[in-house]
Amino acid sequence: MYIFKYKPLAEALYGALENDPFYITLLSSISGETEKRNALIKYMDYSMTEAEQYGILYLPTEHNHGASIWSKPINADLELIKQQQKKAFLKDELGKDALNTYTQITGFMASKADELVTADSWYLSIVGLKPEFQGKGLGSGLIKPVLAETDKLSLTTYLETFTPANISFYKRIGYETIASFIEPVTNAEYWVMSRKPSL
Repeated sequence: MYIFKYKPLAEALYGALENDPFYITLLSSISGETEKRNALIKYMDYSMTEAEQYGILYLPTEHNHGASIWSKPINADLELIKQQQKKAFLKDELGKDALNTYTQITGFMASKADELVTADSWYLSIVGLKPEFQGKGLGSGLIKPVLAETDKLSLTTYLETFTPANISFYKRIGYETIASFIEPVTNAEYWVMSRKPSL
């Protein structure tokens, strides 16, 4: 049985991202809306604990309405362990079909990103804010503290979004669109955005 660590925040991320084509497709093999919701909340909770262990989990101190989840380069042995743990989670909690879907989508996206960004770049994999708190200036506060750190380290960061309405938000905090692709499993367009360190 899955044990939650960040369930209220996982529910916030679910509310922010439930309509994203990536997650809709990931959950397509799961029947029932309640089952899909529960599966995606588990996925978000797992993603936060994974980032806490291997990347960066940013949780604002002033509210508990959202979070940002980042990947950063780690050595090959740790990366293999991380991937094995993720695959086991997906198979056990979302099912083999979801694991296969995840592997296909992320494999395609990673192959495109590898051509566009340097190996030392940090990746903003998930960011979300409860829908009722969006549009109040809180979203950038989930990202800017980590950007302050990457600026000090002179590192580029990048992200991928399936939501064109989010592009202007990311541009306001320094990201530029560097490519767009049609992901074949979702059959949806997504955009790759990058931000160079601010000197």
